[in-house]
Amino acid sequence: MRGFESIDHVISSLQKVDYIADRALATVIYLSYHLEKPIFLEGEPGVGKTEVAIVMSRLFDTKLIRLQCYEGLDASSALYEWNYPKQLLYIRLEEGLGHQREDIEKIIYGQNFLIKRPLLEAILYSKERAPVLLIDEIDRADEEFEAFLLEVLSDFQITIPEIGTIRAEKRPIVIITSNRTRDVHDALKRRCLYHWIDYPSFEKEYRIIMARIPGIESDFAKQITRFMQNIRKIDFLKRPGISETLDWARALIAMHKNYLDEEVVLETLGCILKYQEDIKKFKEEIWTDEKRRAEFI
Repeated sequence: MRGFESIDHVISSLQKVDYIADRALATVIYLSYHLEKPIFLEGEPGVGKTEVAIVMSRLFDTKLIRLQCYEGLDASSALYEWNYPKQLLYIRLEEGLGHQREDIEKIIYGQNFLIKRPLLEAILYSKERAPVLLIDEIDRADEEFEAFLLEVLSDFQITIPEIGTIRAEKRPIVIITSNRTRDVHDALKRRCLYHWIDYPSFEKEYRIIMARIPGIESDFAKQITRFMQNIRKIDFLKRPGISETLDWARALIAMHKNYLDEEVVLETLGCILKYQEDIKKFKEEIWTDEKRRAEFI
């Protein structure tokens, strides 16, 4: 794929890889591609943020490189590390053969002894083609890591003292996601195009099910969609996202079901709700009320 010619082209291209995007998201993707700016995606877990990066790598037939953020993530874990055990073993072998230490040092500080972490990997891979770099759940990382990330995203070059400066030949397509467990610094957001992915509408969720679950009957997909739309109206600890919808639909298909009934709903609640408190609340406050239960199936 050469590139996006228009916003409508983005929408149709994403549909070909079974990702249903609204026009607002398609616009952000289109602008990100042409302006070469990162996309910053926020939203509740399971609404399809990470999937954007996955489908972009499929569209451009390029490598998806993922940096999973976590508390305590530092520069060395994101950029590179030297393989010290391998270096030490090589030094012992070469010294045993009587080679000079100066010659040994020239070799052990080469790329063969370098452990490439996601950011360096994205820079090196860009020699072939621009990869998709997914920086997932940036809100889990510390603020210090955000400051470091700003430097890398500004020019996509890093300096390794023993080797020199390495620059990206083709700027990676960058997708940054956040579940908003904490506020991300404005300095990072300013360098990105921002988009909030919300829970899908009935029509969008139905189209996603039809696209991602091959062979599912239309009426069954509508029944699942109606159930999920209603369950998100309840004040749970964790409302189910579209990922739970697809997991549930696949589970129902695996159970050879083609319609929802009270029994199968109770049997498969664990596909939708992931907290015991939410399951208990659903059973006691919703499922025991015949009128409310009728809204779901």
